[in-house]
Amino acid sequence: MSDPRITHIELDEATILWRNADIEQERRIAIYDLIEDNSFKPLRAWEAGYTGPYRLKLAVSDGRLAMDISDEADNPLESLLLGLGRFRRPIREYFAICESYYQAIRKATAQEIETIDMARRGVHDQAAELLVERLEGKVETDFPTARRLFTLICVLHIRG
Repeated sequence: MSDPRITHIELDEATILWRNADIEQERRIAIYDLIEDNSFKPLRAWEAGYTGPYRLKLAVSDGRLAMDISDEADNPLESLLLGLGRFRRPIREYFAICESYYQAIRKATAQEIETIDMARRGVHDQAAELLVERLEGKVETDFPTARRLFTLICVLHIRG
């Protein structure tokens, strides 16, 4: 029976140099939501006969996203490297908007918070669409999964 989804996700702790409570909360929520509901079908592993579920480890090195995909017993299935050059701007914009959002939560009006949150969701959505595009031919995934993965890619880019 096929089960094309992620059941365990790990971020390379050596990649994450710094995080505050807001970012840590975003990370926890993204991982929880991702594990609860996702669609993830790595095409090479699938074609080789492994139909899920999957374990995923994410790391960033030399401007590339490393995605190590394993089976449930943590046996390696495949590794993907994605250049992150096209994500630099969305990541920078997302960080800037998130910072404004976290500050607004503490002192802004509900309308100001809603406006900032709409901008944040817009950047997040565009980056998720880009991720789906960049994974094309490598991993079939849905938009909500790509959105949560983008959140985790951002967490891996925090430098303090």
